Amino acid sequence: MRSAAALAAGMALMATSCIGDLNTLPLNESDAVSETVYGQDEAGYLSGLTKIYFHFVSNETTDLQVNDGGASELIRAFWSTQVVTTDEAKCAWENDAWVRALNTNTWSDADNDATYAVYVRTLQGIAYVNEFLRQTAADRLDDRGVPDDVRAKIQQFRDEARFLRAYFYWMALDTFGDVPFTTEDSPFGGGINPTQSSRADVFSYCINELTYLASDQSAMPAAKSNYPRADKGSVQGLLARMYLNAEVYTGTARWAEAKAACEAIFNMGYSLCDNYADLFRGDNGENQDAKDEMLWAVSYNAEQTQSYGGTSYLTLAAIASTDVGTFPNGVNGGWAGIRVPYEELSKYFEIADPNYTDGTYTVSNGDKRAEVFYINGREESMEDALYVFLNGWSCLKFNNVPHGQSSGDFASTAQTKAYSDIDYPMIRLGEIYLIYAEACMELGDASPAMQYVQDLCERAGVSAPSSITQDWLVAERFRELLWEGHRRTDLIRYGLFNSNQFTWTYKGGDNYRGQGFDSHMNIFAIPASELASNPELHQNPGYGAASAE
Repeated sequence: MRSAAALAAGMALMATSCIGDLNTLPLNESDAVSETVYGQDEAGYLSGLTKIYFHFVSNETTDLQVNDGGASELIRAFWSTQVVTTDEAKCAWENDAWVRALNTNTWSDADNDATYAVYVRTLQGIAYVNEFLRQTAADRLDDRGVPDDVRAKIQQFRDEARFLRAYFYWMALDTFGDVPFTTEDSPFGGGINPTQSSRADVFSYCINELTYLASDQSAMPAAKSNYPRADKGSVQGLLARMYLNAEVYTGTARWAEAKAACEAIFNMGYSLCDNYADLFRGDNGENQDAKDEMLWAVSYNAEQTQSYGGTSYLTLAAIASTDVGTFPNGVNGGWAGIRVPYEELSKYFEIADPNYTDGTYTVSNGDKRAEVFYINGREESMEDALYVFLNGWSCLKFNNVPHGQSSGDFASTAQTKAYSDIDYPMIRLGEIYLIYAEACMELGDASPAMQYVQDLCERAGVSAPSSITQDWLVAERFRELLWEGHRRTDLIRYGLFNSNQFTWTYKGGDNYRGQGFDSHMNIFAIPASELASNPELHQNPGYGAASAE
């Protein structure tokens, strides 16, 4: 969406003050209204769609009750709930309101910026989609005299918007369980509050939407034809992910459907990127080998998408200001924020002989995915030092240096890079291979998945397992999908997230060794501010007033 991103960068985003009236889309005084945005030309409708795509990377905070606009960007906020709450990362910013709660799994019903941002941003995104679909309904196009060729393009835009709405809903139901539910057909207007639908019902709605979008009847673009905007490959990827977690969301497993969605993707022409590291380099949106693995990505551009979320966050916050003269990951700042506990990554990678003076270490089994860690000047353990950034290992998986170049080669350019050029992989083929392996295992016959597992392992430079087990999946998904925003969902699916039998550094409190916590925390609390504004909402069990019932 490079061209769309240019449009988006200059657009004022609409913002709802709260989600109590989800069906309305109030306009700021400076926003153009539909009569001037939409007409007979394609450009206005593309701008409307672009606004929805851009919502994933927006750090606009008009009327949002957050302290840090960058931290409220949707991809960054969702990443924090998915990663910082697990064994994949810890954050050193002890004075940021959300950090302590997520680092130590001690959140409550009190609002924190990360979970609040996920709630508000996802439901805002749904509201934008609903309004876009209303404005592009057949009767509206008739009234404007939109010609047939433009109407055909608008139908594609409508289906892309429906996919984005399903993705927003997936993020919301995964994070909060029961969520407010509306579509373009819901009644709307001042004072109307949306009711809360069950997680299972929202799941079923999304499955129905995605099944239509995957069909021949939809106008979704063909797979691999619309990068980085969504297409039919993106649709099947989200279907596979939702079916993977169906038992958590609904109580009923859907392994056969997960397997079938993966098999549909295998026939769409995607292929693994030859070099794993290239998937996360600054030119991954231009490098065809990397693009061939992407089912959907969100575009970041240092000149046009200037957000302190997404991949800018994953590069800038992963290094310290003391690293900035060497530009180890191709950006010119270091926030000293997020790092990986050595205690955890050493469980999954065969790391040996770390030298914290010269930054060297070895990986005894040759796993190339372990080459991304930066230990120069760091300390190994986080014991008694959770909020000291140099304790733990930096992760340079997201690296703004283009593929085929070294950080030294790129240093002069890196001095100008205050933001990232790395597209964020929302769904990629490596994930699909692992979904397929898990589905086949659960169905009792892992043999169809073994070739895909071997392909992943061959790329990583390691030996493939002789069989697929849950223990292997827990470890392999850590290795393959590290910092891509899957871990919390994975550990919940495996029954490990809150378990006292599976601990990590500072899990469940200030205990360095970790401990279990109550299962109600497998989903987050509905923000108190939203409960106050909408009497139709109920709090999740175990939080606040709900815990006393």
